[in-house]
Amino acid sequence: MSASPAHTPQPTALTVHQSSRQLEVAFDDGASFRIPFELMRVYSPSAEVQGHGPGQEVLQTGKRDVTIETMDPIGHYAVQPHFSDGHDSGIFTWQYLYRLGAEQEALWARYEQRLAEAGLDRDAPMQAKAGSACGSH
Repeated sequence: MSASPAHTPQPTALTVHQSSRQLEVAFDDGASFRIPFELMRVYSPSAEVQGHGPGQEVLQTGKRDVTIETMDPIGHYAVQPHFSDGHDSGIFTWQYLYRLGAEQEALWARYEQRLAEAGLDRDAPMQAKAGSACGSH
């Protein structure tokens, strides 16, 4: 008899709140989160943000006022938001959204630490890094 995989909480409701710029997600385990669009954008699971391997992450700045223009379902496992800054390549699985919601405080702290280490703030304009362009996006 094989062991069953761990249950990934499934969303029961997703609400885009444009005025507060937050995605509200309720899950079938009773958890509910309001995830700021900025947090979603700076932690997008796309290669454009995460890079193609460890240490290749691209620090995102200037995303405080980003909004979600549309959000497409991806099968029964994810959504793909289209952000107002043109970014639309991140596929947010239910598991990833749950992590963003549950670990918001630690993720914000890590983001602020990375900004400080780079001598930047959240509102700094994005700067292109020489030699960092990826031919796939």
